[in-house]
Amino acid sequence: MFLEPHFKRSGWIEVICGSMFSGKTEELLRRLRRAKIANQKVVIFKPALDNRYATHKVVSHDANSLEAVPVVDSQQLMNLAGGYDVIGVDEAQFFDAELVQTVQQLALDGCRVIIAGLDMDFRGQPFGPIPQLLAVAEYITKLHAICQQCGHLATHSFRLSANEETIELGAQQTYEARCRSCYAEGEKKQKEVGAQG
Repeated sequence: MFLEPHFKRSGWIEVICGSMFSGKTEELLRRLRRAKIANQKVVIFKPALDNRYATHKVVSHDANSLEAVPVVDSQQLMNLAGGYDVIGVDEAQFFDAELVQTVQQLALDGCRVIIAGLDMDFRGQPFGPIPQLLAVAEYITKLHAICQQCGHLATHSFRLSANEETIELGAQQTYEARCRSCYAEGEKKQKEVGAQG
C-alpha cells in the first residue's frame, strides 16, 4: 500500500501505471480522497476526449468517482492548477508530451502531483508521455490486473476489435487484461485471422 511521504518544502510526482482493469483510477481516487480528509486543496484533471462515463467526473470501472476538470491539453491544465496542494491527472497517456514539463513545474511550485495512466498501448508499446513521467517521478506504483484468459497477473491491454488506431476509448467490451503469454497468443490469432480475411 502506498503511504504518503512527508516533505515540508517541495512538491513531488507520483505515477500510477499498469494495464486496463488494474485499478489505476481507483488508486488515484483513493489518494485524492485521503488528501481531502487532510483538508488539502485537491483538484483532478482528465483529458476532455475521455467522456466514457461522465464529462466532469473521473469514474473508475468500479463506479467510484470524483468531480473532475476536463482539459484539452497540458497548457490548459497548467492554467487551471493554481491554488491547489494536490493535483490529480487521470488517463495521462492521452495528454501531449508537454505534460512532463507541466507536472515538473507544478512539483517545483510545491504541489503533490498524482498521475494515473496506461504504461503501454494495445500494441504493447510505451504510451504517450507515460515513459517520460516514469523517469521524472519520485514515486512509481505499477498495478496489475488479472488475466481474463488464464487468471495470472496481467500486464497488457488486449484490444478485442480490429481497429488499428492507437486511441480507442472503451472498457470490457473493447479490451481484456492479459498476461504476457495470453497477450502474445491473442496477437498471433488476430494476425492469422487478418491474413485469411
